Order: sequence, then C-alpha cells, then structure tokens
Amino acid sequence: MGEPGGYRCVECNREAPELYRDYQRGVLRIAICKSCQKPVDKYIEYDPVIILINAILCKTQAYRHILFNTQINIHGKLCIFCLLCEAYLRWLQLQDSSQNTDPDDLIRYAKEWDFYRMFGIASLEQTAYLVGIFTALWLARPESLKTKSDFIFLLKALLLSSYGKLLLIPAVIWEHDYTPLCLKLIKVFVLTSNSQGIRVTLNLSQTLTLLAILSGLILENGIVYFFQRMGWNV
Repeated sequence: MGEPGGYRCVECNREAPELYRDYQRGVLRIAICKSCQKPVDKYIEYDPVIILINAILCKTQAYRHILFNTQINIHGKLCIFCLLCEAYLRWLQLQDSSQNTDPDDLIRYAKEWDFYRMFGIASLEQTAYLVGIFTALWLARPESLKTKSDFIFLLKALLLSSYGKLLLIPAVIWEHDYTPLCLKLIKVFVLTSNSQGIRVTLNLSQTLTLLAILSGLILENGIVYFFQRMGWNV
C-alpha cells in the first residue's frame, strides 16, 4: 500500500528511504536498516506464494511488507467480493430452510430479492464492525488517527486483512458435516487477521487491538439483533 510515511523496515518498523538500490545491469542490493542493521524488506526477494503463506500465519514482517512496501489497490474490489461471498452463503442457507420449490416467476423474483437483501444486511454489518473499531481506537488513542489519511490507511488495512472471507465459498461448495465448524474457524481467522492489520498499521499493543476488535463485534451484533427484532432472517 505504501502510505503513509513511505517504506518501513519489516523487522523494527522504522521508516526507510528505499527498499533496494539498483546498480544497473541487473545488479540489485537490498537496503539495510540503519536502526536494526537488518535488510529493510527481505520479502522483495520472496516468491508471492511464500509471502501469502507468511501472511496466513499472521507474521508481522509479512504484514508490514504488504501494507507499507507494496502497491496493492484491490481493497474495494476485495471488499465487494467478500460481501458477495457472505451474502451468497446467507442466501443459500435461507433457501435450504425454505421448502417452496414452486418455479413461478414471482417466486424466483422473491429469491433474487432475498440475495440483494442479504447483501445489504452484510454490508451494514461490515460497516457497523468498522465503525466500532474506528470509534474505539479514536477514543483510546486519538493521536493514532489524527488525519484523514490515517483513517483511510487503516480502512484499507482492515479490508485487505479480511481476505479470509473468500474461504466461505469453498466451505459451502464442498459442504460436509464439519461446515458449521469451518465457518466459525474462518470467522476467527478473519478477526485474527484484522487484529494483526491494526497492530501493524498503528503499532498498538495487543490489548488495545483486541478491545477495538471487541467493540466492532459488539456493534456488529447489535445490528444483527436489530434485524432479528424486525423478524428478518440474517
């Protein structure tokens, strides 16, 4: 993502002017951090698959590489696709609970509307979750979110670290007796990734990060409770 503050050392989180130096004719030398005397970003030599594995393992260095030292601009598309995955999962569960198999056009239209409704609900829940996190962080550490760019950068980090929601689709396609457990594990993985994204982006303690995640979950569940009180299946 490469903002704000430029490049960062993946080991000590200090700012760095460059990741490597090009000596022409294909000769590159990785920059050394002046603070910790280690390579600023060892991941620039790694295969993307290795970087992905390290990110799945929630390694801090991998997150710093992705968030500070790369130009990834798929946050919006990834967010929409994750919401579509979640909406499809809820819509599928809603259809499984319905015994109506009438092929009438009106029924098909109603089912299509159910999918759009699930997408809207998932979007509102995601928004409430993010608002809860931002509110908690702003109240606890207002200096960490001083400018608009700080908010935008954290938002991008949270959206990017929610990539685990993409696992919802294969979990549903290859449905088996352990699917409910898989869905819960995916939820835990996404929350863990979000927590790591907050820690790396704002350099916060684990306790404060967990409190922010908890605040987001409380607000998200409040939205779920509101829809349930309205009699909607969510």
